[in-house]
Amino acid sequence: MKNASAFNMLLLAALFGLVGCATHADRAAALRQSFHQGNLQSALAETAPEKLKGQHDADVLKLNRAMIQLAAGEAGEAEKLLREVRDRFDHLEQKSLAEQAAALMTDDRQLAYSGEEYERILIRVMLALSNLMQGGGDVNAYALQVAAKQQEFLQASSARPIDANEPPPPDFSKLSRQLAIGSYLRAAVLESSPLDYDDVQRCRVQVASWQPDFRDAQIDLARAETGRHSQPGHGVVYVLALVGKGPYKQEEVAPVTTVSLLLADRILSALGKYELPPNIAPVRIPTIVRAPQFVDAISVADQGVVLGSTATLMNVGELAVEQHALEKDKIIARAVARRIAKKGTVYAVKDGLNVEGSPELDLLLTLAGIVWEASERADTRCWSLLPDRIQVLRVELPSGSRELALTPLRGSQTRGLPSTVTVEVQDGKSTFVLAQVPEDRAVGRILVSQPR
Repeated sequence: MKNASAFNMLLLAALFGLVGCATHADRAAALRQSFHQGNLQSALAETAPEKLKGQHDADVLKLNRAMIQLAAGEAGEAEKLLREVRDRFDHLEQKSLAEQAAALMTDDRQLAYSGEEYERILIRVMLALSNLMQGGGDVNAYALQVAAKQQEFLQASSARPIDANEPPPPDFSKLSRQLAIGSYLRAAVLESSPLDYDDVQRCRVQVASWQPDFRDAQIDLARAETGRHSQPGHGVVYVLALVGKGPYKQEEVAPVTTVSLLLADRILSALGKYELPPNIAPVRIPTIVRAPQFVDAISVADQGVVLGSTATLMNVGELAVEQHALEKDKIIARAVARRIAKKGTVYAVKDGLNVEGSPELDLLLTLAGIVWEASERADTRCWSLLPDRIQVLRVELPSGSRELALTPLRGSQTRGLPSTVTVEVQDGKSTFVLAQVPEDRAVGRILVSQPR
């Protein structure tokens, strides 16, 4: 009976891993398909609150639901969900040792998901956009949070001392540039007030410095230096477009690197009872996938006259890939440490049961250990309804009601169907338009803010 209990313990651990291995990946794939096809009712049903209770992927599904609500015109509900997950992710940055120990015996899917660094930044970006569509009272605060969060990551990698028992934090200073989107949104919101033009100019300088390849950076800066919002009798429309299908995670089998072995050795040294073997087979880890893109930009026309096309202000897919590359060795190291801990547990059970006199039990425990290791899967939880790029076009138009046509472009060619939206342009004021265009047409409603 004691022998059977030990065997059952290992087998149940393996089966526990197998039961949930495809749940999130399957759910996320179905959700992406519903959303990208514009079936918002189905997507909302798939992320209904009653379906999220007790799920390990509940927070990322809430983030996805927020994107669906934003497309459905429910900006207030989207902002509420985004704030909820932002606060929870901030809390979960304090790691639980008990939870990490449990994950060492299963896999990373047992950890409470606290978001990737790019996701935590994007929460604040989407909060700003959601709030902007409701009047924009908190946009300035959210935009400041975008820069503050990135600075937090940069400082964490340089200021935190390395603990010999823990892997060092990833070096986010290797990221290509400071993100400019927060400063851009602040300038766009503040520029209609002549009292705020010093702040507008500072923000425009930051955008031009941090993202010099942004097409409109120098034009915006030159205009800010004149202190002029628009010519008399005109207002401004900002077209904000969430373009393309965003990054998501899938499982890959990765070779073990020298750096990851060093990090794994530190993890195991903290446990004090495992040693690294000379050779370790490849391990399963998540990788970032960038979906094929069929839309490069959005053309904006007024009464058949093309006003211009949107330009990329933030490349979400590129940022996700860069940050994942910095984390990859650490992810591999945890997978290596888990594999060794599981092997060590099997050996300990064998020693405790004295299987030398029972070849059958020895074989059963060996097989159970193999199944246990094989049951491990990569943690593919992620915010999978993000866009690939956030783009913008600023246009100055005569006051009055305008019907704008937004058309996806592939290169200089029309890619899909135009979507129209009516905008009330007010003299000396800015109005914001928000569209989600993952492929050949806008999904859901195109939102329009009140002039400000």
